[in-house]
Amino acid sequence: MDKKYFKTIYVLFKKELMSYFNSPIAYIFIGVFLIVGNWLFFKNFYLIGQASMRAYFDLLPWIFLFMSPAISMRIWAEEKKSGTIEFLLTLPITDWQVVLAKFFSALAFLFVSLMLSITLPITVMYLGNMDIGPVIGGYIGALFLGGAYLALGVFISSLTKNQIIAFVLGLVACFVAFIIGADFVLLGAPQFLVPVMKFAGLGSHFYNIAKGVIDSKDVIYYCSFIFVFLWLNTRVIESRGWK
Repeated sequence: MDKKYFKTIYVLFKKELMSYFNSPIAYIFIGVFLIVGNWLFFKNFYLIGQASMRAYFDLLPWIFLFMSPAISMRIWAEEKKSGTIEFLLTLPITDWQVVLAKFFSALAFLFVSLMLSITLPITVMYLGNMDIGPVIGGYIGALFLGGAYLALGVFISSLTKNQIIAFVLGLVACFVAFIIGADFVLLGAPQFLVPVMKFAGLGSHFYNIAKGVIDSKDVIYYCSFIFVFLWLNTRVIESRGWK
């Protein structure tokens, strides 16, 4: 791969990212994310009486569960419905370049939204003596989790022309991927499947990182999960099944 390969990805990435911020929906989206997150966090913050962000990071996976499919649903479905996908894929670019550009633009939008919530830890630090380690771990874990949700959502978006179907299927798929390793699910699972399900669940890895301990196995898991669904995305595009 030469510089031209990555420059092409950057150009496509920039175009895709700007398409988010050229729409008022993006700002409404970010506003709703911040308002809902802040309200749910501070609703019980003063009752608990602890300078901790743990409650916020317990909420984030569930907020992202709706947010990520809403971001990813349009990525391919809209291109298919409008017919612009045919023009896009006739350009002298590879399928991987397009898929990576679309994924990283969605991840960048999610990252911007997440970073705008930085006022929360600043406020909590002002109100009390807070341990910064779990906060950093929580944000890193949230970014990995969001990336996994988006990779899964982008893949599902490539399977349909309907954004609503892409959203619903993405929501269900992300929910299953998150809770498959949850304790209440493992209680009813066959004993020999418990270790596999616990490792496969997105949630267990997120909570490990959110504790402030960044283990290489959790990072490798998320990177592998994202790669697999981006690879599946390119396979769908290569098959030209949308024609």
